[in-house]
Amino acid sequence: MRDVTHDVPALHRRSFLKYTGALGAAAAVSASLSACSSGPESTNDTGEGGSGANRTLTAVIGYGNDGSWDPTQTASAFCMAANNHIYEGLLDTDPISREPYAALATEVPKDPDATSWKFTLRDGATFHDGKPVTADDVVFVFDRILDPDTQTLAKGFFASWLKEVRKIDARNVELVLKFPFPDGLSRLTLAKIMPKHVFSRPGAWDDAIKGKAIGSGPYRQTAHHPKSNTTFEAFADYNGPRKPAFAKMNWLTIVDAAPRVAKISGSSAGAQIADNIPYANIGQLESSGLTVAGGAGMNNLFLMFNTQHKPFDDVRVRQALHYAIDTEKMVEVALKGHGKPSSSFLDESNPSYRRAKTVYDYDPDKAQALLKEAGVKGLSIDILAVNVSWIVDCLPTIKSSWDAIGVKTTLSPQETTAVFTKMDQKQDYQVVAAASNPNQFGLDADLIMHYNYGPENLWMQYTRWASDPVAKQLFRDMDRATREPDPEKKKAMVQDYIDVVAEQAVLYPVVHNELMTAWDPKRLSGIRAQPYPGINLLQAKWA
Repeated sequence: MRDVTHDVPALHRRSFLKYTGALGAAAAVSASLSACSSGPESTNDTGEGGSGANRTLTAVIGYGNDGSWDPTQTASAFCMAANNHIYEGLLDTDPISREPYAALATEVPKDPDATSWKFTLRDGATFHDGKPVTADDVVFVFDRILDPDTQTLAKGFFASWLKEVRKIDARNVELVLKFPFPDGLSRLTLAKIMPKHVFSRPGAWDDAIKGKAIGSGPYRQTAHHPKSNTTFEAFADYNGPRKPAFAKMNWLTIVDAAPRVAKISGSSAGAQIADNIPYANIGQLESSGLTVAGGAGMNNLFLMFNTQHKPFDDVRVRQALHYAIDTEKMVEVALKGHGKPSSSFLDESNPSYRRAKTVYDYDPDKAQALLKEAGVKGLSIDILAVNVSWIVDCLPTIKSSWDAIGVKTTLSPQETTAVFTKMDQKQDYQVVAAASNPNQFGLDADLIMHYNYGPENLWMQYTRWASDPVAKQLFRDMDRATREPDPEKKKAMVQDYIDVVAEQAVLYPVVHNELMTAWDPKRLSGIRAQPYPGINLLQAKWA
């Protein structure tokens, strides 16, 4: 269920796979990783190991660990979650509220509306190799992010509002903004501070992509085995705000649902926590004494149309196909009640949510009328879909709904890599069904919408819509909203342009669903289920 969207100019396919880590195995070559880990730990040691305070926490992550580990590039669920334990930003954010707190910096700026933020680095902060964290490391990372000649995923989160980062002295830096942008404080967690003396070396960024991770956070990476597991241990010299509670951690990557559930099930369970729990297994796990909790957020099934393939250039056709879907049935049957039909691009818990002017409540009569108005009859559609398990569960509802209005529908679920290979090669297609969750980067609507819509980002190139006059006006409206200093006016501007996104239905959610996490409350405390992939154990401890 890895998210493949990002707001950066289109990259060559190999670079895209390498940078984002979003499409799986193409990002990592295991033979080159021996130099990136600190010892060949057994990948079969999945039990607790040790005793007392020294025992190992074992977690099961339902996503691959073979994506990019470069914090400036990655969109990989596993790698982003791990990096949150290995690295620090100047500020980091609470995994649920996303409120910023001082991490490498000593305090959060008192004036979020200022156009200059000064930060003092935490005294005694050191990287995992023992070298001190300095202002040079901070400038090094931000220079990479803001470099116009370097394509990074993080650039899309910073370049619009951050002008430059200056070194004041060895422990102090200044961030100079282009205009007041309070939301930027929470985005600083997306700029993980990396050691310049390590990652400025030739080939080091490729090593970072493949799994080399050296930060200043509470846990250091001890071994990395792509497609198997990644191990960690508490960093003894960490002196920051969120102390490591586990002497060692072993994170297993198990993408297939059945073995993932089995690993956390029963009296001899080999793990204490697992994410991406299938809805059908919730009752079974709860009856065995586990806690299973969900997080509702931006996780969604979306439809994406090729607007240069007729008749999908006609907004009435796109709207008709959305109106035709029995979303309540999809929530009941496929999601087992753990979701809601979309009533905006944003989920209902987002602070900027407003019910859109166009909401695609189930209305097959309206769908047929729109198709007739557009002069479309005898339409046949091949849905190109990712084979994520819950997406596959939802596809039959789309097919039966479209068949019912006379649209002959064929389902073509494929590996995520295969789907987006076709996109990157600009192959012809009609409709794509896939999963997305920009909440792994943050909650603010400006970030979420620019992540999905923008004149140069990959999604708009996939849809072939960026040159449309409506799209051009939308992008201008989005940029104006970014620069609006008044929070309430900005919120209203965002809600207004989301109405345009809803009406156009070029790339738009069908349902928002919950992500489920299970853990053993007899062994772990302080766990909070998050509404995006992965886990965060920075406030957890042994029960």
